[in-house]
Amino acid sequence: MFSIAGADLVRFLLGLATLLAAANLCGYLAERLYVPRVIGEVFGGLVLGPTSLGLVFPGAFTWLFHGFSAEGTLFGLIYQLGLMLLMFNSGLKFQARFEQADMRLGAAIVAGSTVLPFIAGWLVTYAFDPGRFVGPAHSLPALKIVIAISIAVTSIPVISKIFADLGILHSRFAKVVVGVAGVHDILLWVALAVASSLVGSQGGVNAWVLLKSLLVTLGFLAVCLGILPKLLRRITVRPANWLFRASFLGYFLLLMFLLSDIAGYLNVDVMYGSLLAGIATKLTLPETLCERVQASVRDISFSFFIPLYFAIVGLQLNLAHGFSAGFFVLYTLFATLVQSLVVYGTCRAIRYDRMTSLNLAAAMNARGGPGIVLSTVAYSLGIINQDFFAVLVLLALVTSWMAGSWLRWVLRSGRRLMPGDEDLVVVPMRSDLPFDEVNTHAIHSAAGR
Repeated sequence: MFSIAGADLVRFLLGLATLLAAANLCGYLAERLYVPRVIGEVFGGLVLGPTSLGLVFPGAFTWLFHGFSAEGTLFGLIYQLGLMLLMFNSGLKFQARFEQADMRLGAAIVAGSTVLPFIAGWLVTYAFDPGRFVGPAHSLPALKIVIAISIAVTSIPVISKIFADLGILHSRFAKVVVGVAGVHDILLWVALAVASSLVGSQGGVNAWVLLKSLLVTLGFLAVCLGILPKLLRRITVRPANWLFRASFLGYFLLLMFLLSDIAGYLNVDVMYGSLLAGIATKLTLPETLCERVQASVRDISFSFFIPLYFAIVGLQLNLAHGFSAGFFVLYTLFATLVQSLVVYGTCRAIRYDRMTSLNLAAAMNARGGPGIVLSTVAYSLGIINQDFFAVLVLLALVTSWMAGSWLRWVLRSGRRLMPGDEDLVVVPMRSDLPFDEVNTHAIHSAAGR
């Protein structure tokens, strides 16, 4: 019933191994070139996809990745699991507490970098014909929401990785940006969940459907972040909780699957449930146990599922047909200018110096993983078509590279990131071990394992 023919299994495993090798190799080379690893992983899939291998040797591409009818479904399952684990990991990085001195700055950046870029993204849809990018769902309101989110979104995983590579993860600047990005992206994922609900509505889009979608999404958010952590703290340590005693990690992965499933039944995006499961876990556990969950999930996620997810994103890109380079350049310039100017102006308005304002503007412009997740979720829901999918993926990659390059230049030139980092000591990563291995070792040491 659940079997697969031997020849088909062999072909699928060969395609999987090829894709995993390309993702990890290109990701490793990207890190050596001081480029965010995610760019290399997507590039690995791009090389094996219709843009490269499929263009030069279409028969080989079809044989490797479309060799039998169920192969696409199998790759789709790996793709979805990788996306769920990426969202769960993003939730585990959520910071619920700010230092008192940073509360005003954080609140100002969250408000400015969420509301104004979102409005600018919505309004820009009147400057071109968005209908050319509508996907099979034929939902123009949902498309406009996705465009607005793409202008405002910021990446927690990629910007955290950039800070770790630069050796400044312990700085005040890094803590402010990661904390702001977490709150900021929760609000934008609410908007994406609403867009998902609009696509799933049977009676068309009207004011009631929009209000209902918003209320359901906010209600789900309130339960997951307000009630669920308190409930989990009560039941997790109970002697009768055999699930927790059976598997510490399996217990929280079960939570991820359950919340994702509930989100799906509520017509909220499944991946939103995975994100909230990560945040609920973070709010439930003390710091040492939360670090243990992060380390355990990271071992399998960032060595297998997440690299494959990003590689499959690259595999779906087709830059050889239908991709408008001119529109992509204009869209990237608009997104970069809007987000950067809003954050810079917000920081200057609350009297931060020019250099600090520029640094925060550059960091908040990195769209990275969430930008790619936005594109893949919107594409899978039929909100956007293949052409706009490519634009959003490349926007996420280019803005992440820009942010990393700017911050690296600031540090090399001896400039200060922000007040409080005058005596910052850069703590570089050990170059003889991969990023994940170094951090796992550090977390295990801190937890006393």
